Amino acid sequence: MENINLVESFSEFKEFKNIDRETMMRILEDVFRSMLIKKYGQDDNYDIIVNIDKGDLEIWRNRIIVEDGMSEDDNLEIEYSEAIKIEPDFEIGEEVTEEIKMKDFGRREILAIRQNLISKIQEYEKNNVYKKYSEKVGEIVTGEVYQVWKKEVMVLDDEGIELLLPKSEQIPSDFYRKGDAIRAVVLQVELRNNTPHIILSRTSPVFLERLFEAEVPEVYDGLITIKNIVRVPGEKAKIAVESYDDRIDPVGACVGMKGSRIHGIVRELRNENIDVINFTTNPELYITRALNPAKISSIKIDDETKRADVFMKPDQVSLAIGKGGYNIKLAGKLTGYEIDVYRDTDSYVEDVDLQEFADEIDQWIIDELKNIGCDTARSVLDISVKELVKRTDLEEETINEVVRILKSEFE
Repeated sequence: MENINLVESFSEFKEFKNIDRETMMRILEDVFRSMLIKKYGQDDNYDIIVNIDKGDLEIWRNRIIVEDGMSEDDNLEIEYSEAIKIEPDFEIGEEVTEEIKMKDFGRREILAIRQNLISKIQEYEKNNVYKKYSEKVGEIVTGEVYQVWKKEVMVLDDEGIELLLPKSEQIPSDFYRKGDAIRAVVLQVELRNNTPHIILSRTSPVFLERLFEAEVPEVYDGLITIKNIVRVPGEKAKIAVESYDDRIDPVGACVGMKGSRIHGIVRELRNENIDVINFTTNPELYITRALNPAKISSIKIDDETKRADVFMKPDQVSLAIGKGGYNIKLAGKLTGYEIDVYRDTDSYVEDVDLQEFADEIDQWIIDELKNIGCDTARSVLDISVKELVKRTDLEEETINEVVRILKSEFE
C-alpha cells in the first residue's frame, strides 16, 4: 500500500511485542476506524480487512447510488454518473463498494496512524503485564539479573519483562552480577504513571512458605499446614507446622531424611538457620517449643497482657536468647507473647559459669576476667574490687557493675 510500509511495521511490532494474532488484528482495526471517524465523521459504512501474515490491510467503503445532484453526504452516497465509471452496469439504489487507498490520506494522517498504533500496542502490553503479574502476587518467579544498582536490582523474566528487587527486599548477604539467575516472590504490582512496576522480595515470609511448598510435597498437597512464619532474613527463621493426619510427622517431613529437604531451602536463603516446630494451641507448650533448643524449668503466662515469664537454669539462658537475640525475638513473634527470661535460682547449685552472663556483661569484660583466672561468678566475687582493678585493665565503675550483676544471681 502506498505511503506506508505495513509489512515493515507489522514485523517491527512482532519483534518487540508479544501480541497474539487476534489481538493485533483488533488493535489495527481500532486504529484505522479511529482515523476514518476523524476524517469522515463515521465508520459504519467501512469494512476493514487485516492480513498480518502478508502485512496487508484493505479499507473498503460502501455507498448507495443516488441520482446526479441528489447526494447529501459524499461519504454515504455516490452520484450515478460517478458510480458507472466504476461499473457500467450499476443502477440507482444499489450499493457500491470501492477500496480506499493510502494515497488518499495525507502524510500527516499516515504518521498519526503509525504513532497511534505504537501507542495502542504499548498500552495493551502494559495492561497485559499488569494483569499477568497481579495474578502472580505471592508466587515465586525466576529471572536473570540484567542490571545492578545501589538501591535495587533489575531482573528480566523469560519474556523480557522488567522486574525490580529493591535492596530492602534482598537478604543482607545477597550479591548479584549481571547474568545471575535469581528466585524471588512477587511482592506487589503497582502502576506508576500508567506503567506497571513489579516488586520482588526474598525477605518476605511468603517466599519461605513457597520454598517449603516447592520442596515438601506434603505442604504443597495440603497434608501439612504452615501456621506461621517469622524471619530475620539471612540469619534465622522459625516456622510452625501442623498436620491433621496422625500418620504424618510434620516436622520430620519438612526437614526430610538427614535434612535433605530443608538443606535446599537453607542454601537458597544464604544459610539462614531454620527452626521447624509443631504448632499447638497450648501457649505454654508452644512457647517451650519456640524457645528450643533451650530447656525450660517453668513458665508463667498472662493472657491479658500477652506476656510470658520463662524460668530456666542459668546454663540455658544464652541458648534461649540465641545469637544476636534472634531466638527469643522470633519466639515472641511466632507465639504472639512478649517473652522475658529469668534464671531459675531454685535450680542453682553452687556456682555459675561466667559465660552464662554474656547477655548482661559485655564479652570483652568477661574475657578480661578470664585472663586472670576467673571463670565463674564466685571466683570473681571472692576477690575484692580493689584487687580486681589492680589485676585487670577494667575501671572500678565497671567492676562494681559486674559485681552487682553477679551478686544478684545468689540473692
